[in-house]
Amino acid sequence: MLKYSINLILVLFAVSALSQENRQQADTVVHKEKYGLRVGVDLSKPLRAALDENYKGLELVGDIRISQKFFVAAELGTEEKTTQEDNFAFFTKGSYLKAGFDYNAYENWYGMQNMVHAGLRVGVGTFSHTLNEYTIYNSNQFWQENGIPGEAFLGDYDGLSAQWLELVVGLKAELFANLYLGASLRINYLVNEKESDIFPNLYIPGFNKVTDGSRFGAGYNYTITYFIPVLKIAKKRAEKKKKPEEK
Repeated sequence: MLKYSINLILVLFAVSALSQENRQQADTVVHKEKYGLRVGVDLSKPLRAALDENYKGLELVGDIRISQKFFVAAELGTEEKTTQEDNFAFFTKGSYLKAGFDYNAYENWYGMQNMVHAGLRVGVGTFSHTLNEYTIYNSNQFWQENGIPGEAFLGDYDGLSAQWLELVVGLKAELFANLYLGASLRINYLVNEKESDIFPNLYIPGFNKVTDGSRFGAGYNYTITYFIPVLKIAKKRAEKKKKPEEK
């Protein structure tokens, strides 16, 4: 009889231990967060090139997740643009690199990696201008002409450069597995520039239009990117137990 009692106690102990382990596993949700590289292109530049014959551009974008909320991000691009104003026309060609970080403020469900983010970039660009035509203001109105064509300053202005800071606000949403559509707004501040003594930098690739008397600029992009998982890090979340109702 004692033998059967001991065996029954051992069975009940094993069942109790197993039940306790199952409850502990149910109270803890284990999920593996994906870390890796996301790469893609800015869709706005080829779309702009298709609509504007005076523009060509390409921008590659990418980011790497380094923590739960922070991403190292960068953009590498090239632009060619012909600008036509009332008194002059010029052609700009150059390339640029932007590097910095994004902070994801969006609280994702487990398994999701959407982003509503803010970030900062440091931008550097090298470029050249070609002044194609310009007019000189004519103070003599005898022939009723406001200006006369100029030729002395026509030509190439090479070896130009600029550095700027860029505040970024945007979002990324997962359309399909690992495929993301994104959009962002950029506020730029021109820190430094190297320009010609004759022709100023009125357009900087990556920075966009330079406004006279202001060091601020603006831009945007629409991106399509693909996420390449490199590793997964387990993240545990303890769920709250439901308390029995008090009588």
